[in-house]
Amino acid sequence: MTEQSAGPPDEYVEAAIQRLLAEDPDVAEQGITVVRRERGLVLTGEVESPHRRAEILRRVAERFPDEAVTSDIGVIRAQAPAQVEELP
Repeated sequence: MTEQSAGPPDEYVEAAIQRLLAEDPDVAEQGITVVRRERGLVLTGEVESPHRRAEILRRVAERFPDEAVTSDIGVIRAQAPAQVEELP
């Protein structure tokens, strides 16, 4: 007989986090990838502000408190162009 862990298999947790990030109307983030590494899960991708990154991490930690989650989420600056681009 084999022992079964109390939690869902790893791939289900990864998929559940992806679903949370994409389907939660307050997050709606499809550009974040969840990858399982030796010491837990790593969230990678880019968002437009440090606040958004913190909110994503907070929601994941709140929903999956037993998972070790590391952030590799970068912040990009989404600003309007400073000058008009002229095409020939």
